[in-house]
Amino acid sequence: MFAPRPLARLLALLAAGCLTTAAGVPPATAAPTGAPTGAPTGAPTGAPSASLDGPVVRLDAGRIRGLDDGTVRTFAGIPFARPPVGALRWTDPVPPAPWTGVAGATRPGAQCPQLASGKPAGAEDCLYLNVTAPSRPARGPRPVMVWLHGGGYTTGGGDLYGARRLAGQGDVVVVTPNYRLGAFGYLALPGLAGSGTFGLADQVEALRWVRRNAAAFGGDPGNVTLFGESAGGMSTCALLTSPALRGLAAKAIIQSGSCLLDWVSGTYVPIPGIPPIRPYSPLAGSEETGLSAAGQLGCAKGAELACLRAKPVAELMKVNDGFASNLAYGTPLLPLDPARALRAGRFARIPVISGGNRDEATGFVAGVAQAGYPVTAENYPKLIEGAFGEHADAVAREYPLRDFASPGQAWAAISTDRAWACPTLAGDRALAARTTVYAYEFADEHAPNVSGVTADFPLGAQHASELPYLFDLGGRPWHAMTAGQWRLAGQMIGYWTSFARTGRPRAAGAPAWPAFTGPGGPLLSMRPADQGGIGPARYRQEHRCGFWAGLGG
Repeated sequence: MFAPRPLARLLALLAAGCLTTAAGVPPATAAPTGAPTGAPTGAPTGAPSASLDGPVVRLDAGRIRGLDDGTVRTFAGIPFARPPVGALRWTDPVPPAPWTGVAGATRPGAQCPQLASGKPAGAEDCLYLNVTAPSRPARGPRPVMVWLHGGGYTTGGGDLYGARRLAGQGDVVVVTPNYRLGAFGYLALPGLAGSGTFGLADQVEALRWVRRNAAAFGGDPGNVTLFGESAGGMSTCALLTSPALRGLAAKAIIQSGSCLLDWVSGTYVPIPGIPPIRPYSPLAGSEETGLSAAGQLGCAKGAELACLRAKPVAELMKVNDGFASNLAYGTPLLPLDPARALRAGRFARIPVISGGNRDEATGFVAGVAQAGYPVTAENYPKLIEGAFGEHADAVAREYPLRDFASPGQAWAAISTDRAWACPTLAGDRALAARTTVYAYEFADEHAPNVSGVTADFPLGAQHASELPYLFDLGGRPWHAMTAGQWRLAGQMIGYWTSFARTGRPRAAGAPAWPAFTGPGGPLLSMRPADQGGIGPARYRQEHRCGFWAGLGG
């Protein structure tokens, strides 16, 4: 999606915050054999000895057996669509075939095809989801939260986000689906139905599955919150503008994924001359990219689709970076550019939590420096000139190198403010003009280093650093967190899950969260107590959004 080769894979990992999570998890493989007799290919499977006494639920396609640890019940590797292989490659998802018997649901299904350490990982048979629900009896149907993972539309998987704390502490049902990535999720060709939005269509199909099956897990199909981070947040925001969302979600949470995000040259990849990047593309542009990539693979003009469907996954992955890896608009799922739709008020009128992280760009700048492209005192002026042209002098005066610990930190501040923070604030204003919005900034300056990169400046609350506060990444708690950070995590879980329950974010022992009403807020800053605790953010001032608005940014 975001960057040209050779940095695209690194930056996709940084986008998911997963150099130490996803990259540290063994590549996904197909689940082992052992499904009950009569279970279809692709039905969830697991070790029989581990699931003989687990909880059994009946879905619309058949029965499954999961695990219960006394706090939560988990059901992993549930197919929500037929494997998108063969003739179903690059088609909209089809509901799964029914099976007989009780299928094991104790192990995740394969992640969708992606590159791990430069090598193909995952499998096309990947349209699985995972469900986590409290073990204790419910007083009534529980809210359902459907999580869309990040990863630059090219990496990641639902199984990387352990939801034990979120479900158990928040008394909600959490669903974490996979969706097709890269070339498999966003290929566009002239005349191909669904072009540019197959991954988005998978997300919609997962929501339809939830509507049909949430009650089997004690969930309320009429009270579903869609939430996601990074590419998952951009997908969530895009779906707010899609006619397909109608009746499938009652609330939304957008984490670092506003529809208005906009990376001018160099603000995502700090290298002079890198073109601007946007999370959404016009269909015609995506089709042109698809035809070009097909040509790289030797496909004849006019026979691209048949040729590409005949290619093995490994061959397609060799040129994966050559395919469009972002959402296409001007399509049935996204009739309008989501940014344009948001500004015009053409989106679902449902309550929204929207926010981002105070230091979004630090991990990207540091990661690119580790890849051999550091920001230096010599190239800093060139980056500014390449990004801002006639406004370069004004930007240089606003962000002088003497105010920062290093040139990298200075460029990270520019990138955070211009490409992430201020567009998010503008998106909040557009949403709040027509629906209820609760805005936040995650601002723990000592947040866990989820990217795994090092820098000569503090990384702070970098992109994706809020994730360990909500999820057990890679299925494990983030043990490096302090007592104060764990308390903040509990408060954030309280806010997120109470919002899912009632549409109003509240947390025990935490400040009230006022709705976003004015041009600059209010926004709530999420910080541990030793950094001042949760309280009002001086967001517009700290990110210099008045300055950027004056430049038209």
